[in-house]
Amino acid sequence: MSRTGIWIVGSRGGVATTLVCGALAVRHGLATTTGLLTATELFEGVDLIPIDDLVFGGHDIRRGTIREAACEISEANGTIPLSLIQAIDADLVEVEANQRFGVLYQSGAAIEALPQVSEETKETDPRVALDRLVTDLEEFKERNALQRLVVVNLASTEPTPPEHPALIQREELQKALEEGHRPPLISSSLYSIAAARVGAALLNFTPSPGALAPSVAQLLEEHNCPFFGSDGKTGETLVKSALAPMFRYRHLKVLSWQGYNMLGDRDGAILANAENRDAKIRSKDHLLHEYLGYPLHSKVTIDYVPSLDDFKTAWDFIHFEGFLGVKMSLQFTWQGCDSILAAPLVLDLVRCLDLALRRDERGPQSHLSLFFKDPFGETTQDLHRQFHMLADYLQRCRGESVGD
Repeated sequence: MSRTGIWIVGSRGGVATTLVCGALAVRHGLATTTGLLTATELFEGVDLIPIDDLVFGGHDIRRGTIREAACEISEANGTIPLSLIQAIDADLVEVEANQRFGVLYQSGAAIEALPQVSEETKETDPRVALDRLVTDLEEFKERNALQRLVVVNLASTEPTPPEHPALIQREELQKALEEGHRPPLISSSLYSIAAARVGAALLNFTPSPGALAPSVAQLLEEHNCPFFGSDGKTGETLVKSALAPMFRYRHLKVLSWQGYNMLGDRDGAILANAENRDAKIRSKDHLLHEYLGYPLHSKVTIDYVPSLDDFKTAWDFIHFEGFLGVKMSLQFTWQGCDSILAAPLVLDLVRCLDLALRRDERGPQSHLSLFFKDPFGETTQDLHRQFHMLADYLQRCRGESVGD
């Protein structure tokens, strides 16, 4: 039996906990596959790994257990029913055995101030931190007899690190690490470097720019690792990428696109900090300018509303011009549960990256652009074109034998 490990950075967070509980629920026939694109006819005939053959582990900087995190979610908003937690309790114990404390390295004041952060996570030497992360990944593979490994970054959004040669040039990164300097790496960079060193696939589902800084991406490619990111497209930006082509197809000129976002939970608290919020806003706002290709007024605002818990609301106002210069408008409101929207996408992506590992592919997996606000190295933001990029890739995969 061929098994793949899914190592989650931020493994006790809302998305990670929903992902693990949801996958276990599907495995035991306690939930449907609604929300999973890999369960649709689009993937028919493609040799994806069964959900039953995924083994979960991960790093988190906070104390606690996944079961406790699931119970918190159940109590706060009910999206993970207590009856489901009880039904998969034995499985959660097995997953908990694969949990380790992560590293907290230059990740910014907002993340360092999170409640329940363990002192064991704080590192001052990036070499020590890297060695520990690599050891954790290697032990996870050995302990569970895993053939492949996908590392998934679901941690809180980090600030943008300052510009530095070590983040741009692969040689400068290596030099900084070897000489024990304090390069302007952040925790997400260290997790990605650790993934490269063990030959794992890397998925950056966050906006954290350090995870796929140019030198880090070069390192992943050198180690023959498939990877992609950044910032999963689950809500307002998903709607934007579907609506923007409509205006272009009908030759209607967008004059202004104003978006207002409200969210709660831990992500909202982190994004209340300006340094962290800026990284998120950049990935949400650049889509329109790149796709439409002409100047327009656009703005994205994010506010923390604690009472919303894991739910989020976005209101968008679009001012556009039609024939004879007549100005018109469109408005929409998007309301959804962040973890419920994101978790199945992550499960889709890890199955696709596992497929890439078995096909001996390396480097950026551009056919996965459909899933991201800021797809690595890609300029197309057209949701429809992105869908066809994925469909074309899957067509090439059908009928091809892949390794176990």
